[in-house]
Amino acid sequence: MSDKNYLTTDYTLKSWFLTTDHKRIAILYFASLIFFFFIGGAAATAIRIELATPQADLVSSDVYNRLFTMHGIIMVWFFLIPSIPNTLGNFIVPLMIGARDLAFPRLNLMSWYIFMLGGCTTLFAIVAGGVDTGWTFYTPFSTLYSNSYVIVAAAGVFIAGFSSILTGLNFIVTIHRLRAPGLTWYRLPLFLWSLYATSVILVLATPVLAITLLLIATERFFGVGIFDPGIGGDPLLFQHLFWFYSHPAVYIMILPGMGVINELISCYSRKQVFGYKFVAWASLAIAAIGFLVWGHHMFVSGQSLIASLVFSFMSFIVAVPSAIKVFNWTATLHKGSIHFDAPMLYALAFIGLFTIGGLTGLFLACLAFDVHATDTYFVVAHFHYIMVGGMVTAYFGGLHYWWPKITGRLYSEYWARTAAVLIFFGFNLTFFPQFILGAEGMPRRYHVYPPEFQVWNVLSSGGAAILAVAYLMPLFYLGYSAFFGRRATANPWNAPGLEWQTSSPPPEFNFTTQPVVTRAPYQYNEDFQAEPQNA
Repeated sequence: MSDKNYLTTDYTLKSWFLTTDHKRIAILYFASLIFFFFIGGAAATAIRIELATPQADLVSSDVYNRLFTMHGIIMVWFFLIPSIPNTLGNFIVPLMIGARDLAFPRLNLMSWYIFMLGGCTTLFAIVAGGVDTGWTFYTPFSTLYSNSYVIVAAAGVFIAGFSSILTGLNFIVTIHRLRAPGLTWYRLPLFLWSLYATSVILVLATPVLAITLLLIATERFFGVGIFDPGIGGDPLLFQHLFWFYSHPAVYIMILPGMGVINELISCYSRKQVFGYKFVAWASLAIAAIGFLVWGHHMFVSGQSLIASLVFSFMSFIVAVPSAIKVFNWTATLHKGSIHFDAPMLYALAFIGLFTIGGLTGLFLACLAFDVHATDTYFVVAHFHYIMVGGMVTAYFGGLHYWWPKITGRLYSEYWARTAAVLIFFGFNLTFFPQFILGAEGMPRRYHVYPPEFQVWNVLSSGGAAILAVAYLMPLFYLGYSAFFGRRATANPWNAPGLEWQTSSPPPEFNFTTQPVVTRAPYQYNEDFQAEPQNA
């Protein structure tokens, strides 16, 4: 049998940039996302340095506006939303269902090119002078007053949205049509259930964002009264349209993360996921209810009290399926044979950080508290606990879990565990003080503040320095392992998923023979030994 794999099939640049292999496209996405992550991270670093002192020591107010706008746009649309689906999802989905590739390989490659076109367009806006509206593009500032590169940045996000829609369609069709014989819906790994729910949101919600950005351009260029009340528009309409997409977008980020955690908790506890069907349907419930809660971003916008009460109630309801997942992960850990490998440390950190983010989300679902906390650092801390503490932690956990499959190499467990612990410590030191700052009334988006807030800001900036170092560490030890690490076996974690039943790295078409599934997922027990079908 040939020892060729998807990495060694061909070495030319053409073979990479014109590839239709889902695994190589996942690598292209991975490299792109690292690039965008460090651009967004550089902006965050400048923000935290500025906020270490109460005065404006580093940048002017205008530059500060452009920094946090750049940080938000790059991180949300060019890292957080595409990270797990486009890298881990692209690589793992066909392997998990026993397929040779995604349903539409050429469409998959086109999605990456569209994503890069959107990213480059946004980067041009930043290089040309930046945007000062915030990542939300709130009107009427974005349509009437801002003289920055609003339309260019919005065009970049608009273009990238098509990439998301195409990727979501590809995953939905692939999971429906290309499952291996015997792989019924209730035998699907929970990572696939979460990606399926995510794809539904991507397909249904992203067009609304695209239309909203198009309407901004229409009003800005042609003076059509859409959002400007001076010419017959309604600024609240923008917020309804924007948050109809952007609240479900939170679940686009966190649902794939939850899917990764299922795989990690089960593998490193050596137990079947407790309440498999409840966890699977909870993913779909989160996706469905997530469409009904956008109005909780608008409690102080002037919408009616009845509408605010309804959105408040629905925001509490969406916490139920999320709580089901946390309960079931905890029950899975109970009496498990727990191994504290690096992926498991990330999984445990995810549960803690996501729980804090979720519980503080309930605070903000309360009308009375939200009025006090709106546009304060309490909100900043809350959504960072979900979107960064949750999603990025899960991404790192999944990356370490599937790294031997992706590269065929093992990494240094010592450095991986050290980075995981530092990320957890640095993250909490960065963002927990911001709950206190917000509760005491420090507003977000200000680059100067009263001296009584400095202690908490210094702690936050100190935590950010630790977090920055911790985020850099995997770049070095994973990069080293990709070339010099010990070779991995086909199934180094002795896991039962189909992706572990082929060699590491996989061959070009994943499996030499069609795998057949005969048992439920996560069948760990003392006698379990996975049998490689294609080692």
